[in-house]
Amino acid sequence: MTAPTTATDVNQPSLEHAPPTGRRMSWPVLALVVAGALALVSIVRLITGADGITNVSQMSTALQLAVPIGLAGLGGLWAERAGVVNIGLEGMMIMGTWFGAWAGFQWGPWTGILVGLIGGALGGLLHAIVTVTFNVNHIVSGVAINILALGATRYLAPLAFEGHQGGSAKQSPAVESLGHFTVPGLSDALSDLNAKGWFFVSDVAGLLGGLVTNVSWLTLIAVALIPATWWILWRTAFGLRLRSCGENPVAAESLGVNVYKYKYIAVVISGALAGLGGVFLSIVANPFYLEGQVSGRGFIGLAAMIFGNWMPGGLAIGAGLFGYTDSLNLRGGSANVHALLLLGALLLLIGAIWLVIRKKYVHAAVTLVIGGLVFAWYAGTNEVPNQVVAATPYVITLVVLALSAQRLRMPKANGMPYRKGQGK
Repeated sequence: MTAPTTATDVNQPSLEHAPPTGRRMSWPVLALVVAGALALVSIVRLITGADGITNVSQMSTALQLAVPIGLAGLGGLWAERAGVVNIGLEGMMIMGTWFGAWAGFQWGPWTGILVGLIGGALGGLLHAIVTVTFNVNHIVSGVAINILALGATRYLAPLAFEGHQGGSAKQSPAVESLGHFTVPGLSDALSDLNAKGWFFVSDVAGLLGGLVTNVSWLTLIAVALIPATWWILWRTAFGLRLRSCGENPVAAESLGVNVYKYKYIAVVISGALAGLGGVFLSIVANPFYLEGQVSGRGFIGLAAMIFGNWMPGGLAIGAGLFGYTDSLNLRGGSANVHALLLLGALLLLIGAIWLVIRKKYVHAAVTLVIGGLVFAWYAGTNEVPNQVVAATPYVITLVVLALSAQRLRMPKANGMPYRKGQGK
């Protein structure tokens, strides 16, 4: 059978009746939700006096921390849309950090980016060989890749970095900076507006100021990959064929789609994107490779992808949320997290009201009790322990996934074994 030539050719009855991927907000509704959330944050800032939760430097740091998480999540999205679970994102990021720094300190940061991409893609290729060709359990393969990447980089680091200035068994020499840019005039104007402390307006200025102040060129590339992924996967015949492999590979094969090829392509791209996230850590966030610098960001990226319902836009919001909570560790952590306790209490109160409107009275009561406890914690203390600050990103990850779990639907054939011709 010849391969389909248009996107609509693949979308036959066997695929078109797949269950919906969840309700999607229209852009106006999404804008209202974001504006409402920002207004709530502004109220909390005015009550608590924690101006740091929306200042320009906080938002700039949050963006920098969100990028590697978003790239890892984007890698997971490519693989899982093709039906391959990629728990190995963490290991592929580790490969990206090492290969990026190794090539970067010798031949420059742009070469480091290219080599880091290749390093992550090699991890993706290994995962594809094991899972697609040999049908090994996807979770087992991903865990093995995480362990293998960690062991391989620990072995290679002393061989590659010792003997060079600034290098050691656990750290590479410094990599030349890619450079940052700030939009002249606009950045200063937004910073001045943010410093005035006005309700909502200053908070919007802080958010926008973080997007135009000290931004890396690699950040621009990473942000551009979000709409590029959406366009490729949802607006091209290639993307439709790839997604059909994650929804119903048997039907896709019957229509002439080479399922193995598309799975391989998706998982290799997945590894390359995770590797790019690792490169960001070892060239932009820190100008050197450091053992352990990935610190679970591959797993948080996977959580951001799930929170985003396997969609690029939702993934970006999730990465931004996790990046923001992670930034609290670096800038005024205890005071800012203490202020967020009040924000959490208000959100739980709103959630309880919503549940009452939906006549879920038991759930509303439980939510209200939890909100009361959180408010009591806020009112009874002036700061939170450092351990709570450090754990905040991971707690937020669990809470957000727990609250959003009921509206999620992963690709129908995600993680399922597939053999060519099994539908005959």
